[in-house]
Parts: sequence; C-alpha cells; structure tokens
Amino acid sequence: MELMQSAVQTHVYTIYFFLAIMLFNLYSVSKEKEFIVLAKRLKIMTPLYHLTNAIVIYTGTIVAFYAQTFSVTIALMIPASIFLLVIEIKRYKKMRVIKHDQIELQNEFYAYAKKIYIIEISVIIAIYIISKVF
Repeated sequence: MELMQSAVQTHVYTIYFFLAIMLFNLYSVSKEKEFIVLAKRLKIMTPLYHLTNAIVIYTGTIVAFYAQTFSVTIALMIPASIFLLVIEIKRYKKMRVIKHDQIELQNEFYAYAKKIYIIEISVIIAIYIISKVF
C-alpha cells in the first residue's frame, strides 16, 4: 500500500509542477516584450513541459493500474494529457517559424500563446475539480 501512496504523491506533486510551468510560461508571454527573448525562454521550457507531462501520464498509469479501477476521472485524464501534448506542440510549431523581422506574426503569437496557456491551465483545473467530485 505504501507504493500506491508514493505513486499518488508523485503524481500530484508532478501535476503541481506541471501547472507551475504553465503559469511561468503564461507569465513570460504576458510580461516579456522582446519576442526573441521570449522564444528562447519558451524553447528551453518546452522540453521540461513535455517531460513533466510524460511523468504525469506515467505516474497516472501506474496509479490507475495498481488501483485496478477505471473511473470517469481516469477516462478524462487520458484525453486531457494527450490534448495538452498536442496543443503545446502546435504552439511550439507556430513559434519556431516566426522570424525576428515579422512583427505582425510576433504580435499574433503573443495573443495565441496567451490563449493556449489559459486553455492548458483551465484543463488542469477542470480535471482537478472533476477528480474531487467523482
């Protein structure tokens, strides 16, 4: 039983770290006015984001299989994790093709990235609320 408790704790703390990464990225997009600096920062944060998401998925899988139950919450967590993976890849792909002289695209990216991070944070919060209800 101690193994299960350890896996649940790791899963929860990793989700908090994952949320912190999202909040940091949203803060960076909101406050950083220089696009090149922002792009470099987000380029560094992207592998950490995906690693954390992978750890969340892995520990969640361990917890789900050890508990030997399949609930509505688990059924929602799987597509939510995949959605977060895909939406972050789309954000990164959009960012990496913008050149330093494409000011209009840079301004569009700021609005796009804010929207993406707000959606990501909302998904995490919604899944948390659903997990507490069910």
